[in-house]
Amino acid sequence: MTKGFFKIPPIINEPVLNYAPGSPERALLKEAISHAYSAQVDIPMYIGGKEVRTGNKKEIRPPHNHKEIIAHYHGGDKTHVEQAIKAALSAKADWENLPWEQRAAIFLKAAELASGPYRYKLNAATMLGQSKNVYQAEIDAVCELVDFIRFNVQYMAEIYGQQPPASSKGVWNRVEQRPLEGFIFALTPFNFTAIAANLPGSAALMGNVVVWKPSDSQIYSAHVIMEIFREAGLPDGVINLIFASGPDAGEVIFNHHDFAGIHFTGSTKVFQEIWKTIGTNIHKYKSYPRIVGETGGKDFILIHGTANVQVASTAIIRGAFEYQGQKCSAASRVYIAESLWPEIKEMILKDLASIKVGPVEDFSNFVNAVITEQSFDKLSKAIDEANKDSSLEVIAGGKYDKSKGYFIDPTIIVTKDPYYVTMCEELFGPVLTVHVYKDEEFEKILSVVDNTSVYALTGAFIAQDRYAIAKATYALRNSAGNFYINDKCTGAVVGQQPFGGARGSGTNDKAGSMINLLRWVSPRTIKETFDPAKDYRYPFHQEE
Repeated sequence: MTKGFFKIPPIINEPVLNYAPGSPERALLKEAISHAYSAQVDIPMYIGGKEVRTGNKKEIRPPHNHKEIIAHYHGGDKTHVEQAIKAALSAKADWENLPWEQRAAIFLKAAELASGPYRYKLNAATMLGQSKNVYQAEIDAVCELVDFIRFNVQYMAEIYGQQPPASSKGVWNRVEQRPLEGFIFALTPFNFTAIAANLPGSAALMGNVVVWKPSDSQIYSAHVIMEIFREAGLPDGVINLIFASGPDAGEVIFNHHDFAGIHFTGSTKVFQEIWKTIGTNIHKYKSYPRIVGETGGKDFILIHGTANVQVASTAIIRGAFEYQGQKCSAASRVYIAESLWPEIKEMILKDLASIKVGPVEDFSNFVNAVITEQSFDKLSKAIDEANKDSSLEVIAGGKYDKSKGYFIDPTIIVTKDPYYVTMCEELFGPVLTVHVYKDEEFEKILSVVDNTSVYALTGAFIAQDRYAIAKATYALRNSAGNFYINDKCTGAVVGQQPFGGARGSGTNDKAGSMINLLRWVSPRTIKETFDPAKDYRYPFHQEE
């Protein structure tokens, strides 16, 4: 594709390696995992290109093997946040004035490094630090990360190529897309290494400078991302990686005159508090900050009476229990037509009986550990309450164990009440609640699905009846920013399904699309007149 004088390399989604027994990638990944366990990495902050070690060292332990220490990181404080802002602003002029194709080249090189020499190190870090199995790590830490970078470069070129279609005679109109004035704060989650790279990376690609604070539970792979960016040639100070506490970072950043925007993925509660703080401090800022966030979800699968039961069963198992249900998009509430429930139930229980739970190093394990002890305790409490409630039936799972790792068995609760607490509140774990509805009450259940949750991130509808599909697609148009027909409600692919939701799930600025990149630039229209007027009078002023 040609934009201006430059040709963008063809963009395709990064192929997913399968890691089958005997494959070279399996051997290389096993080697990377072994090396990671044997080398306790000392992880610094990166401020202005310098490695900053405070001596306030904190342990990193795999969630599935919490007796093992694999790294230490150096915790920061408010002074480091201030230093990061200063370093970012010092780097701003040179970075935003660098031609866009030079910025593109840096990030395209980062994509090549991530998909090539860093592939197994990045996967191993994600598997050990975030307890992802090999497939979930591969599609996240490598493929989606690389796709974000490459497609973002394509979208950037298209944005710069968008110019006014016409000008009047003797006039030249053009549009200039400028980086925002100030710095961007990227606050990233534990569950996706790709998101952790994309939130600071997309803003930086568009010429902005960034202060990046990852989740403590994702620092292990965030360090590898920073290694990749630096090796790719990212100039010092463009992205500054800090490990201060959330309150410390927020107090400094949200009171700073040059705060220009936040790129966020995390909880709805935290995002709403941030929004409130920004609103309170709005008079302090040079400009109105861009607030971009993807937050929680209470994602659904609705199964119609005409659904293929095998498709429905598979969508439920994969949608609810891949990565322990710790995806923003994971299915956590399912509505099943009464006529199909016995057959689907039998299939689900059969599949669950074959699922293995355990550490990521054993590639045969489908389910691994939840991310922290805090998450484990929240989930186990919800399971205990369900087991005690006589109005519910726990048909699968219901067991948990944190003696070696934070393991929760895939759990399915069946409720007669479509508004039971686990149908409404986000749990973020391998706990699924099912409600069985009467086939003839399909239109009623559409309303229930739409009104049960404050969230609107993802949802799926499974049916063969095209009239039912059309009806559900329209009725649930505000219930999910990503809507799937005859598929699970997870697995958005960059370049194919831009991701994001509305209502309590965020600003719906669609990561992995041009929509998102447009949030990190401020347009200026320029009109140049070659033969300007030299007399204030118009023809109608002339006397007859």
